[in-house]
Amino acid sequence: MKPLRAQPMPAAYRQILKDQVLFYKELDSSKKVAFENRVQQFLSSVRVTGVSTTVEDLDRVLIAASAVIPIFAFPDWQYMNLNEVLLYPDSFNDKFDQEGMERNTLGVVGTGAYQNIMILSQNELRQGFSNITGKTNTAIHEFVHLIDKTDGAVDGVPEIIMANSYIIPWIELVRKNIDEIKEDQSDINPYGATNQAEFFAVVSEYFFKRPDLLQNKHPELYELLTHIFRHQPPLPGK
Repeated sequence: MKPLRAQPMPAAYRQILKDQVLFYKELDSSKKVAFENRVQQFLSSVRVTGVSTTVEDLDRVLIAASAVIPIFAFPDWQYMNLNEVLLYPDSFNDKFDQEGMERNTLGVVGTGAYQNIMILSQNELRQGFSNITGKTNTAIHEFVHLIDKTDGAVDGVPEIIMANSYIIPWIELVRKNIDEIKEDQSDINPYGATNQAEFFAVVSEYFFKRPDLLQNKHPELYELLTHIFRHQPPLPGK
């Protein structure tokens, strides 16, 4: 498929990137332009629809940035398995209800009737970028699931972007770290111990939000993720 031509980025969108997206701020000038183009391409091909909430420019830009960050090093990447992002005001349950009990879901990649749709909490989307010391970003988490899904299986082994030589070391390292989480010997979000797919998404959030902390506490994971995502984050003092 021929890539969509990016429209010029509105000044307001660029300001949001400058104010809210650390990944963007750390890029050099030419890469900033490339990032802006990717954001515009994403927004040209994927609808963002509010459900019981109003979608603002802030939301559009943060969703697009979340999509671009993990695949920025892959210039030809397009999310062929995504047509629309539904934005809910806050958490929801497994039936997508916004009221009632057990509303503990903040983001999900849809299946069945919701195939090719992602659902995100607006509040959590914004928190993921405004909390600069945290290790979580739900929107990046869900886009990493989509990347993982592209090879046909959401299994925590993103073969579409991972060189074959890293697959076995990655699987072994994932199992080791899941065991450490289960033994309460890790600072990685316990949700990452659910399965290998959730571990990949959780540790990817960590990698893009706090690469300095991940390198310090989990140097092997950090090193492998720099190869998987082909991205070397700038670290404080280096």
